[in-house]
Amino acid sequence: MSSELASLQETIKEKSDFIDRMNSEIAKVIVGQKPMVDRLMVGLLAGGHVLLEGVPGLAKTLAVKTLAQTIQATFQRIQFTPDLLPADLVGTLIFNQKEGTFTPRKGPIFANIVLADEINRAPAKVQSALLEAMQEHQVTIGETSYRLPEPFMVLATQNPIEQEGTYPLPEAQVDRFMLKLKVGYPSRREERVILDKMTEVLGTTGKDDDPVAEFGVQAVISPNEIQEARSLVRQIYVDEKIKNYILDIVFATRNPEEAKLEIGPYIKYGASPRATIFLALAAKAYAFLRHRAYVTPDDVKTMAPDVLRHRIILTYEAEAEDVRPEDIIKAILEEVPVP
Repeated sequence: MSSELASLQETIKEKSDFIDRMNSEIAKVIVGQKPMVDRLMVGLLAGGHVLLEGVPGLAKTLAVKTLAQTIQATFQRIQFTPDLLPADLVGTLIFNQKEGTFTPRKGPIFANIVLADEINRAPAKVQSALLEAMQEHQVTIGETSYRLPEPFMVLATQNPIEQEGTYPLPEAQVDRFMLKLKVGYPSRREERVILDKMTEVLGTTGKDDDPVAEFGVQAVISPNEIQEARSLVRQIYVDEKIKNYILDIVFATRNPEEAKLEIGPYIKYGASPRATIFLALAAKAYAFLRHRAYVTPDDVKTMAPDVLRHRIILTYEAEAEDVRPEDIIKAILEEVPVP
C-alpha cells in the first residue's frame, strides 16, 4: 500500500466512524433489512437518488424517515397522488396585493432529504418537475431558478403489485435514480422481533404512533459532515483492473455475444453510460461503509444488481419466458472474469 493510500485509509477510518453510529440509531427502529439500509446510505454518500420497490408494509417509508432523523437535516415526505400538481411540489408565485408584486412560495422539494411516496401515482407533469430537481439540483418558479439545499437526495417508493391508476415512470426518469432496490420480506426471526417491538409501541405512545420518536432516534451527523464524507468517497482508490471490470460488466449488457453470453435475445437495450459512472461511485461508497480507502471486485459485484436492474430493458421474449433483469445480471456476473 502506497503512503498516499495509507494516509487516505487513516483519514477514512477516522471520518467514517459516524457510519456505525448511524447504523446503531437506525437499528433502534428498523429490524433486519440491512441490505436496504446499506444502500440508502450508499445513495446518501455517493450523492445519488434511490428508488425503493416493494409491497406495502415492508418499512420502506419508515426506513427513509429513520435515516433522515439520524442527520441534522431537513426532511419532507410528499404523498404522490393523481391530483398532485407541479406547484404542490416545487412551489408557486403568490401575488402580494399590497405591493403589487409576485413573491415565490417554495414547495416541499426544498429539503435535504425528500421522500416521494408512491411516486408512480403522480402524473407526468409532476414527474418532470421532480426530474429537474433530481438532475439539476434546482427548480424553476416563474422565470427564476432556485438552488436546492445541499446535500439533496430523493428517495422514492413504488408499489409493484397495484398498477391501476398509476403513471409508470418514463425510462429517462428511472435512469436518474442511482439505485433501484427490491425490498423483500423479513425472515421469521426478524418478524417476531418486529411483532414484539411494534405491538408495544403503536397505539400507546401519544406521539401519533411514530416509532422514530418513540425509540428516541438521535441525529449523529450534520449536512456539512455528509458533504465532507462525499468528498472523501470520490477520493477512494479504484484500480485500473477494477475500472475495466466495471466496463466489462456494463458492456456485457449491450453486447452479450462479445462476453460469450447467450442472453442477447432477452435484452432490448443495455445499460447507459450513466450506469458505468454510478456503479463506480456506488462501489466507492460501499467501500466507505466498510471503512476502506479502496474498491474491491466484491464491492462492484454487491452494487451491480441495484445499479443495473432498472437500466436493462427486456424484450417481449424475456417477458414471455419470465426472465427478469436480475437473471441477466446474475449471468453476467458469473461469466465476466473477475480481476
